[in-house]
Formats: sequence, structure tokens, C-alpha cells
Amino acid sequence: MNVHIGLDDTDSVDRGCTTHLAKELVRHLLDRAFFIDYPRLIRLNPNIPWKTRGNGAVALHFETDDADEVFELLLDVFKRSCSKNHCSHPGLVMSMETEIPEEVRQFSLNALSSVVSVKGALKLIRKFGMRYYSEGRGMGLVGAVAAIGNILEEDHTFELLAYRKEENWGEQRLVDASSVVYMGKKTHPYTYNNFDPETGRIMITPRGPDPVLLGIRGEDPQMLLDSLTFLRIGEVMDSYVVFRTNQGTGAHLAPILPLVSLKAYTAGHFTGQVSEDPRIERGGHVFFKTRDETGEALCAVYEPAGSLRTIALDLRCGDIVELGGGVRRRSQKHPTVINIEYVRVLEISKQLTYMNPKCNRCSARMSSMGVAQGYRCGKCDFKDTQAQKVSVEIHRALEVGLYLPPPRAQRHLTKPLQRYGMEKTSWSGKLVDNWFSFEPETPICEAVAP
Repeated sequence: MNVHIGLDDTDSVDRGCTTHLAKELVRHLLDRAFFIDYPRLIRLNPNIPWKTRGNGAVALHFETDDADEVFELLLDVFKRSCSKNHCSHPGLVMSMETEIPEEVRQFSLNALSSVVSVKGALKLIRKFGMRYYSEGRGMGLVGAVAAIGNILEEDHTFELLAYRKEENWGEQRLVDASSVVYMGKKTHPYTYNNFDPETGRIMITPRGPDPVLLGIRGEDPQMLLDSLTFLRIGEVMDSYVVFRTNQGTGAHLAPILPLVSLKAYTAGHFTGQVSEDPRIERGGHVFFKTRDETGEALCAVYEPAGSLRTIALDLRCGDIVELGGGVRRRSQKHPTVINIEYVRVLEISKQLTYMNPKCNRCSARMSSMGVAQGYRCGKCDFKDTQAQKVSVEIHRALEVGLYLPPPRAQRHLTKPLQRYGMEKTSWSGKLVDNWFSFEPETPICEAVAP
């Protein structure tokens, strides 16, 4: 029997991790199921304000002889984990459709860049006879259904997530920073965002008290497994699992944002013309306006975006740009703003300044003698009563091209520069033999925490 399991919202602000619970479900299924796919880690709309951390849901796809028995087993593990981690609104869903219905796929697509409701998820659950369990307001059902519906037919990446022994949760992670940099260089371009080049910050280790030790993201499962051999790790690894994911695909920015009718928390992209020069406001944030054929919108590049702020500050009225980002809700203190995630400069406008004319005798720059009185050369005293200011084109350092924030400011779904041209159009359906391990051999060493 073909089974899809979706789960979401099984963590809290300071405990737990949905992928860790998914790993535990995999462990309980090993002698009861045949996996058709890697566990799928689906990142949903990052602009949803009520999300916990990365807004990720997980789906498991496998075959089993007794779906009802498996669901009860997984439900028991699910409840115990949620109780332990003080989850607020967790959801678990099981679908036994061989082919995921188009309505479920569309729901999942909408969940990437807009706001979808628990009511909508429940409607699909009931229509297609899915089994489910939820607590609280049931918001986890949204992610659970969305994860089931996103089967990653086209572009996707992989992430190897390694987990810690429980006694180490909340302690500093001991992964040697220099080994991460070395690993990133040795595996480029098949792994990405291992460290931030602007600050040297290590990106594969989270900072919270969750069970994740490290996560390596890249194009190929075997490459991720090989990447582990480059790392110097100073604690015992509990387990690891390879996930197939929409991270690094930019999928949330695929829709077009209509500037005339921006909706709060939606994401997408648009092409327009810069209509107001950028300005820096308190906190170092950069704001500018852009218009298209439908209207005008205020755009923001915030201080944590690092080098992308420099690009935003170089924009000028008349520049043609493609911008991607999410819509921040309007409030009493702030207007509707598009939080910019990337800038693609398509056309650079000519910028002019007006200067005093040069002297016809000695070529020195002349000085005005007063309104409508012409100009006088301070070097040779030549006067020209008919002279006027001349236009001079301003040299601009900005170049046509695509610009992103540094890795530390990128969202999980942001497509890194190195992935452009490496997008996938399908998946082979084959799983590497060692895509999980619950007793990995961790090379223990004297590691210095980053």
C-alpha cells in the first residue's frame, strides 16, 4: 500500500525539531515499510509571522502492508514527541493516494508564497479521506498537507542532517570551523552556504538548543555523505538522515507580485523601474521606491543583508530592475513594504550632473559671475558672458547582474548564485544505500568550536 505521511509544527520556540521527529519516524518504519523517496523537507512561505524558525514541514513516502497499523505506531511516537517538546499546534496527516491529487498539489504550491488556512487543509483532508491528528488550533495540518503535496518533481536539493546525543542538547556544538571551510572549498559547487565569506560565520551548525548537530546542503546525496569525512567533530553523533528538499530553489519567489494590490505576507518577484533614489534610515536599513505598469511600491533592504545594501544604495531613478521578496504587513507606524531578497539589475540609467564650463583658453574650470552674467576663469581671467553649465555623465560602479545577500542573511529557500544553471528538471527515484544511519561512526577529535 502506497502511503504518504506529512507532519509539521512539532517543535516549539526553544525545543524540538520537525526533522528530528521525522528521523524517529523513519527509525520506527525500517522493519515495516519500503521507502520510495527520501524524507522530503519542504520549506513553506518564510513570510508567515506565526511560524516557528524555518517554517519547514516533512513528508515520508513509503509502501507498507498495513497502513492503519503504521499510522497508529507513528501517531504514538508523534504524541510523545510533541508532549516532550511542548508543541503548540502540531499536525500529522496520512494519505493513501497513489497519485497526489491536483488540488493537494495546488494547495502546496500556494503555501510557498501566500497564506493558506487550516480550513483549506481540513477540506482537502476530508475530501480525499486522509487520516489526521492535530492539537491546538491545528495549524500543523497546513504544513503536513503542503508537504504531502510537494513531491519535488522538478528542481530540488538535498540536505544531510546530523543529530546530537540528547545529553548534548543546549550545549555548544563542537564542529571545527576550519574544517567546515575546507570542506566547502573541496566540495564546491556541489555543496553550498557552508560558511559566510563576509564574516567567517559557520553556517552548517544551528545556534539554538534543538537536536541538530549540523546540516550540509547540496546537489547530490553521496556528495553530502562524503562531505562528512572532511569535518572535525568534537562530540558523538547520534544519527543522520538525508532529506530531499526545496531549499535553495527560490520556489517561493516564482509568482509575480502585482504592485497595485500587494497582499501582506505574500512572496514573489516583479520587474520595474526605480522611481525614488535609495535612502538610509535609522538602523542602517535602505529604502527606495519602484514602479511598474500597475503601481508603485516601497522596497527595503535591511541592515543584516550586508553587501546587498551596497547594491541597493547604488540604485538610481530610471534603473530597470527585477526584485524578489516578501510583503510586510502595513501598520500604524509603517507602510506596506517589500522586503527584498535579491536584486537583478537589468538596465542602468544614465545619470547626469551639471558643472561649470571649462575655459576656452586654458581649460580650467570657470566660476559664475552671477545670475545670467556668464562665467570667469580664475586662472587666466578670461570671461565668457554666453557660457552655460554643461552636462556630464556620472560614472556608476553598478553593473548589470544578479545580486544576493550573503549566506548569513539568505533564507532557506533562497537560490544561491552557484545554483543558477544547476537546476534539476527531474529526479531518478533512486536512493543511495546509506541515506540514513542510527549508529554512525563519528570521528572524535579535539575540535575548536566556531
